[in-house]
Amino acid sequence: MRDSIISTADARPYRHRDDKPRRKGKRRARRYGGTSLPGTSDVPVRQNDAVTVSSSRFLRMVDDLAEVEHAQARDYTSFSVRGRRFGYHWPRTRTVGLKQTLSEQTALVAERPDVFEVQFISGGFGWVVVHLAGIDADELAELLYEAWCLSAPEQLVDEHPLVRPAR
Repeated sequence: MRDSIISTADARPYRHRDDKPRRKGKRRARRYGGTSLPGTSDVPVRQNDAVTVSSSRFLRMVDDLAEVEHAQARDYTSFSVRGRRFGYHWPRTRTVGLKQTLSEQTALVAERPDVFEVQFISGGFGWVVVHLAGIDADELAELLYEAWCLSAPEQLVDEHPLVRPAR
């Protein structure tokens, strides 16, 4: 019986799921070119020939959609239209979660796994995580609009079509 009791001195320190010690910030630093967190300026940033969308620009895109409600939590902001959720934003990791069809979720993740990842599946929809560091503004605006359309009432969608900026 005494052998089954572990004292705090004998306990192993917490380790990550792959049983390697955690190195805080190392992976993030490599991903964002040596800084622990990327800047959040409005100017698009080129990293490895990919345009980065800033968090503030993403939030302006959300605000351009009709009847969007913001709900602030501790680590993220969620977005809804008429009480139906369509997106999330995590500023610390510079990622967003967007509602998509299951086929679109599968296609996005298969096409560019460095930019998109599966978040979860719920109610017949597939949610994807989008890394803002790997997507351009036009593509993000289109995905955001599609997510909004999946939650907005049909009449509201008809009243507010996607407007593409002139180039």
